Amino acid sequence: GTWLLYLPCTWSIGLAAEPGCFPDCYMLSLFGAGAVLMRGAGCTINDMWDQDYDKKVARTASRPLAAGDISTFQSFVFLGGQLSLALCVLLCLNYYSVALGAASLSLVITYPLMKRITYWPQLVLGLAFNWGALLGWSAIKGSCDWSVCLPLYVAGVMWTLVYDTIYAHQDKRDDVLIGVKSTALQFKEDTKQWLSGFSVAMLVALCMAGMNCNQTFPYYSAVAAIGAHLAHQIYTLDIDKPEDCWKKFTSNRTVGIVLFVGIVLGNL
Repeated sequence: GTWLLYLPCTWSIGLAAEPGCFPDCYMLSLFGAGAVLMRGAGCTINDMWDQDYDKKVARTASRPLAAGDISTFQSFVFLGGQLSLALCVLLCLNYYSVALGAASLSLVITYPLMKRITYWPQLVLGLAFNWGALLGWSAIKGSCDWSVCLPLYVAGVMWTLVYDTIYAHQDKRDDVLIGVKSTALQFKEDTKQWLSGFSVAMLVALCMAGMNCNQTFPYYSAVAAIGAHLAHQIYTLDIDKPEDCWKKFTSNRTVGIVLFVGIVLGNL
């Protein structure tokens, strides 16, 4: 999860680097720390909202709040520590980025509630998880170039819809029993067609972002490799086998790393 939050930040930082230059290592490190902290804070908030649901799902019943190992008050204290450290990281950035980063907190807090009211919580997760696609660029440049940042953000959201729909298929039986919604339950047997559509949209958006910042051959080679990876992932996916869904979900870290390498080589 931390990788999937961090990698869109690296894409944006990489694309914002000057031609012929490596990405800013200080910013990559800073955003890495921020990703660990905000991913952790998101998990804490999620577990606080969902502790009653988590008790009823085999995969999540052992989580600390659900299992009764810690109290809600202790989780509040822990969350306060996580967010305080994350704020320290955010304050290292320029004013534009501080405001932009703070704006994402509403998505982080409300995402866990979405599964109660919509079959599209994965879309809200995508909006939250890919905020770094905007923030990385603004941290380097001082503001967003929307011709690059917006397609990159859209690509990330489409990517999240792919991997988190796959992830949601692990829990679909439990979700039906406890009344939780997801794209896995919405798409059912049409999942592969939907995932294919999201993947195509992701690739088109990545090409738009690349063209708008004059990316070169290595970047588009990486996009092509990602397309092949996603096609294989979707073709071989067995939505009724939780272990296969987990394997496919975790393979998405490779997608993010391939794109980052393509961005760096394209810049050079």
